[in-house]
Amino acid sequence: MLELYLIRHGIAAAPESYETDEERPLTDEGTQKTKKMAKRLSELKLHFDLILTSPLARARQTALILQTAGLSSQVEESDYLGLDGDIYNWLPWLETWHQGGGSCLALVGHEPNLSNWAETLVWGSPRGSLILKKAGVIGLTLPETGSPVGHSYLFWLVAPRLLL
Repeated sequence: MLELYLIRHGIAAAPESYETDEERPLTDEGTQKTKKMAKRLSELKLHFDLILTSPLARARQTALILQTAGLSSQVEESDYLGLDGDIYNWLPWLETWHQGGGSCLALVGHEPNLSNWAETLVWGSPRGSLILKKAGVIGLTLPETGSPVGHSYLFWLVAPRLLL
């Protein structure tokens, strides 16, 4: 079984405060809430083989908070999870990673990408029905073989307030 957790970054600084969107960090409130969420995930005994994160500052910070909470010893950046990330470009990477023995993966990224990816994996295309709040988590079970698109199962959709 392959478990995939889609985790949205925490509350970030206002866009007008930074020259580029890529530079926006978590706010103090975002950092504190993300730490509480990560602690709760750790208490639930979650552990990821890898945390794959968007290269944007707020997502990287979120991934490092998850790592510091003991949820994984490995964090890697991936352009697949950037603002213009495409699930179909990412799927070959996933297949290679899974064939290498990976079974539990966390992706840290942005909206609406993460919700669209979840919908694509479950229903075969994005429907605009799921909303992932900042520091929220979606859990999916992906099939062992074959395409996960339209063949995955949603087992968890949790707003951060339920984890704090």
